[in-house]
Amino acid sequence: MRIVFWGSPEFALPSFRALIGEGHDIIGVVTRPDRPVGRHRELRAPPVKAAALEEGIPVGQPEEPRGTEFIQWLGDLEPDLNVVVAYGRILAREVLDMPAAGSLNLHASLLPELRGAAPVQWAVARGCERTGVTVMRMAERLDAGPILLQVAEPIGAEETGTELAGRLAEIGAEALVETLAFLEIDSITERPQDDSAATYAPRLTRDAVRIDWSREAAGVGCHIRAFDEVPGAWTRGPVDELKLFRPLPVPGHRHDAEPGTVLALDADDAERGMLVACGAGAIWIREVQPAGRYRMTVPEWVRGRDVRTGMRLA
Repeated sequence: MRIVFWGSPEFALPSFRALIGEGHDIIGVVTRPDRPVGRHRELRAPPVKAAALEEGIPVGQPEEPRGTEFIQWLGDLEPDLNVVVAYGRILAREVLDMPAAGSLNLHASLLPELRGAAPVQWAVARGCERTGVTVMRMAERLDAGPILLQVAEPIGAEETGTELAGRLAEIGAEALVETLAFLEIDSITERPQDDSAATYAPRLTRDAVRIDWSREAAGVGCHIRAFDEVPGAWTRGPVDELKLFRPLPVPGHRHDAEPGTVLALDADDAERGMLVACGAGAIWIREVQPAGRYRMTVPEWVRGRDVRTGMRLA
């Protein structure tokens, strides 16, 4: 089949490469526009664009996947199938229906659970014990189309959102290849989703990833692990904002301090670091990243700073 691949971030790369590796004919790629990044605001191409150009595949980068010019470009490719993996925009009906075989999407959850933009991170943040991937036929409603294939995966006790996303990207690529193989021999059954069981995983905002110290220790730990590298769970520190990493909850730790209070500091042991009071229990924070600085262990951060027990994070 002649496939147009839609995707932008690193998560989409295993699927893109798997389709090429299986000999599928990717005739075009649609990805997000280049964006300025870093201190010098230099334009950076999405990872999928870079991979497509290496393969000599035509690339479209519309701000929105609609409009006469873009629809003409897409139609001229004469696709048999759209395959969408972490593209980040809802596609219009005329785009979904353009290929003869329609449009498929790889979503990083067990739909109808965790529909939306950030299913991997919210699965970890909410303390889910398992998640997975779903290949579905796309509909105009958000992640609501019929399911073709699902693969469940456990979430590790200390697994971060970044680590889980990497695993699911590889598992999803295999599921996508398997789905296309079944489609080609007309050996797959589509089943509708149960909308009454739907949960949602909204976009990650600055407020959403801020740490709420009033929660119990295990919940704070899940939150920090979920948003590990992108965008980073943050709190207001004694001097400036801090992103926090490598949490170790101590649910049974008893204290009478206000949530967010620094209960202990270990300036020598990087595997302990800073003990912070939660609404119930406490949590060791082993790595931090001050605003504008690199990620470091708590002992590295404490040296030369007026950081002491009794201070509060908020």
